[in-house]
Amino acid sequence: MASVSTSPSCSTIPTQVRRSPRAAFAVAELKRLKQRRAIPPLAVGLGHVADVVRNDVEFLKNKIGIGIRWANEAFRVPEVTKSAEELFWLRHLEDPASPPLEPRSWPQPEYAGLTGVDLFMADVKALEAYAGYIYFLSKMWSRPLPEVYDPQAVADYFNCRPHVVAFRLLEVFSAFMIAAIRLRTSAPDKGKNLEASGQNIGMVLKETMLHLGPTFIKVGQSLSTRPDIIGTEISKELSELHDRIPPFPWPEAAKIIEEELGAPVESFFSQFSQETVAAASFGQVYRGRTLDGSDVAVKVQRPDMRHAVLRDIYILRLGLGVVRKIAKRENDIRVYADELGKGLAGELDFTLEAANASEFREAHSRFSYIRVPKVYQHLTRKRVLTMEWMVGESPNDLLSISTGYSDNDFQSHEREKIEARRRLLDLVNKGVEATLVQLLDTGILHADPHPGNLRYTTSRQIGFLDFGLVCRMERKHQLAMLASIVHIVNGDWASLVDALTDMDVIKTGVNTRRFTMDLEYALGEVELKNGIPDIEFTKVLSKIVKVALNYQMRMPPYFTLVLRSLACLEGLAAAGDPNFKTFEAAYPFVVQKLLTENSAATRKILHSAVLNRKKEFRWERVALFLTKSSARNGSPLVTSSRDETSVHSSSNPTDRDVDTVSLVLRLLASKDGVVLRRLLMAANGTSLIRTFISREAHVIRQKLCSTIADTLYQWMVGIFGINSLKFISLSEPPTSSGSNITVKDFKILIRDKRVRVILRKIVESAKSDRVLTLRFCWTSFVMFLTTTALACHRFVISVSEGYINYLSMSAPVALRT
Repeated sequence: MASVSTSPSCSTIPTQVRRSPRAAFAVAELKRLKQRRAIPPLAVGLGHVADVVRNDVEFLKNKIGIGIRWANEAFRVPEVTKSAEELFWLRHLEDPASPPLEPRSWPQPEYAGLTGVDLFMADVKALEAYAGYIYFLSKMWSRPLPEVYDPQAVADYFNCRPHVVAFRLLEVFSAFMIAAIRLRTSAPDKGKNLEASGQNIGMVLKETMLHLGPTFIKVGQSLSTRPDIIGTEISKELSELHDRIPPFPWPEAAKIIEEELGAPVESFFSQFSQETVAAASFGQVYRGRTLDGSDVAVKVQRPDMRHAVLRDIYILRLGLGVVRKIAKRENDIRVYADELGKGLAGELDFTLEAANASEFREAHSRFSYIRVPKVYQHLTRKRVLTMEWMVGESPNDLLSISTGYSDNDFQSHEREKIEARRRLLDLVNKGVEATLVQLLDTGILHADPHPGNLRYTTSRQIGFLDFGLVCRMERKHQLAMLASIVHIVNGDWASLVDALTDMDVIKTGVNTRRFTMDLEYALGEVELKNGIPDIEFTKVLSKIVKVALNYQMRMPPYFTLVLRSLACLEGLAAAGDPNFKTFEAAYPFVVQKLLTENSAATRKILHSAVLNRKKEFRWERVALFLTKSSARNGSPLVTSSRDETSVHSSSNPTDRDVDTVSLVLRLLASKDGVVLRRLLMAANGTSLIRTFISREAHVIRQKLCSTIADTLYQWMVGIFGINSLKFISLSEPPTSSGSNITVKDFKILIRDKRVRVILRKIVESAKSDRVLTLRFCWTSFVMFLTTTALACHRFVISVSEGYINYLSMSAPVALRT
């Protein structure tokens, strides 16, 4: 508003002008407005105008908000919305007590050879049939959505509600159309790299799935563990779906807890935080404390999840049916939607998740490095799950610390990074072994192994969370998976095809010879490093899956779960150690299981791996087996702790060879050596002797002599009572990884009747070849002399050094100086 000013000359005239009352009021009002809002013309700026506009907008927002709240209360908008939603879903027609109905088809009339009375009676029967069908339809509308996933029951439910499906299809189609338009309009220039393009696609896809709800979030989370399919950048963006899911309000969660437990929250918990600890696709977690003082995690399901999830599964099943018809595929690909539906429906019942967690905990209780929280059954219902609170670090937290950077206190930050990297690698190593334990031992697999469901505890254990999906394997599939790992390492593709057949991957009618050639072509370029494939495990499995899909084969569910689990662990390990290889971490466990599990199936796998058709040893594979077995932490044959960060392996090749020879000697007489003894009994004895006396076995004979010489040295020290002489201090025999044998072990080995039977069988098999027998006797005699000479030499040198040291220490100080 422009300001009004009087002339300076007029302000000096004392003459008063008479005004009417109305004019006086107007002048007074004008002065009041001038005093209130007058602004010098030069002081008016855009900032002041913006403040005025902002204040006006805030005023309007407050008033409009008050009006909306008044309208909600006056016209009962939430209740009307709830009623409209119930009417939209036709839930008022559902009857939980509705009995199962037999399907009926539309009645077909028949008119041939009927009289008038017959036609009348036929019309009556037709009307009766139509009335029955209409009554059947009315009952179909009253049937609720099934608790357990049944494709036909879900189809019947949504066939009666086509408008629900149509609106959802429109929502999904519009969401992906908007995503496509965004990608098209924000496409990077040709000069930009593909990394930015993949990141942009992943970001748009992530936002689209967040908008479409829980089912699509689950699909996105599954895709995030498959960088081999969708690319690294897209996978990285989708991995944020585990952490970016918005929570629902606390009042709704409190209402669900009260409905499920039958009483308010205060009746069961002494403390309960209203802030969400984590928000998942199907529920969110709160921290509480029970009345007896136990810290717990309470998982509450999102409202109206069953209808939304099964609706999306029904739409997915319809889409796969259309794709099947267009592609003219013989196999029914709708089973993928059915498997997803069964899994997601199982996740919606928290009592099943509680049973899965208890079963998983009991099955893995004997493995000290695996931690599973306890379930509180009395506080668990279909939509509420209460479990023990697990204190631990998330892999993502360890990853962010180990890759972070800070200018402040650089040295302490570097120490923190190194420690976080050590904990991360320890988590990965234990995670790989835990995956193999689930796969090859217990047969119960955690089906959702993303970083959000893993914890590294203060007691250096790997903790598992979220047991909504658990996969159970058959024993034959476990053995086939074990055999496939061994055959991949050995490059035996024909045997790998046999193992895939046992896994029910290869069906009857497939050309196995051609499949073997394609598999060899896909995996033949894999290089070996120290006898182990120098490639990530997930890439090998992905190549197998790719070849299998070319033959329209269906991969078993556990195969995909193993791929997801190892892909997650390999992705975490890449940040801590770029040279980490899952094969190298997993193979010692596989070898240890083959060497210690005495069953016909594992013996068959071991024989096929280390023996040829003539029952002769493949020594390079035997050496690999024994080396990897002795290198594994937690081995019953090696005295090392399972809690070490990395798999032990000596840096000195000589020490590793001594460890291997010592391992064989200890294993022969131990209770865990049943498999090795059976293997020696089944092998060709003549080939064993011929290999033992060959030039190539010179190193093995030398290490054997060194190991026995150390044992003889210990025996001589004990039998002559040298240790009782306090003035002589003898040097200890060299130790490697703790697997060296002692005098006690050697005595047990010599006295063991089973070892004698094996040696007698091997020697008797060579009696037919006298030249070979003489050479073996001569080699044994030379080894005996060598071993005795080494032991005596060491004994004499040790005693001499000890006595000289004693004389030098007891001499007068003047003489020593």
